[in-house]
Amino acid sequence: MLQVRHLVKYFGGVKAVDGVSFEVHAGECVALIGPNGAGKSTCFACIAGQHRPTGGEVLWAGRHIDALAPAQRLARGVARTFQVAQTFEALTVLQNLQLAVTARLGLPAWNELDRVMVGAAGQLLARIDLQSLAHADVLGLPYGAKKRLELGIALAGLGEAAPAASHAQANDAPTPRLLLLDEPAAGLAEPERVALMQLVRSLAAEGLAVLYTEHNMDAVFGVADRVLVLIEGRLAAQGTPLDIARHSEVRSRYLGHAFDADRP
Repeated sequence: MLQVRHLVKYFGGVKAVDGVSFEVHAGECVALIGPNGAGKSTCFACIAGQHRPTGGEVLWAGRHIDALAPAQRLARGVARTFQVAQTFEALTVLQNLQLAVTARLGLPAWNELDRVMVGAAGQLLARIDLQSLAHADVLGLPYGAKKRLELGIALAGLGEAAPAASHAQANDAPTPRLLLLDEPAAGLAEPERVALMQLVRSLAAEGLAVLYTEHNMDAVFGVADRVLVLIEGRLAAQGTPLDIARHSEVRSRYLGHAFDADRP
């Protein structure tokens, strides 16, 4: 599980995150929400490795990761996506996935890329439902497809389609996997948003631990197993989506009293 214990982050004299504690278990899909300036992005960045916490602890699978660089966290089974999709736009969709799968084993020369890890990349392509765009240049993709591709790249980083030879020995325990998604639904039209969040939900159902930040409430309610609410750097509430929809402080300070979880 992911364990965040008494997390604190200062920027100068500003306490952006103030003693936040929570857990995310394998197989769970957990949303981190709150108003602008609540500390969501800072908290998320401390977990993902872009910020070093001022205080507190971040543990994954029982081991401290708060001092590790993002690449070291990836080696421990922690991958992330970004609010603005990060992809290799000069390559095709399939080449992006080939490169991501190959990166775990050492990058080949560029002139070999079309011939490496085609099968593993194809598995990921099917998983994110982009087979029809396999040979399209990423630069010209619709934004929803770029978001899916970035998710596929993150899954490649977790070894989700790695060849058998690159995995641990059969008698070793599999590496636990944590997927951190920074506003996965940002910039997407409703049909794209619904489809992407269904994919995210299915990944948690397969055993990944998923933590995501989000502003679109229809990407939270009906998707997340649990919801964490930050307000002014503190964890103001946590619980099921129904618990959060009924929470008086959350309704007063963030969702609004007219909020209806069935029609966000």
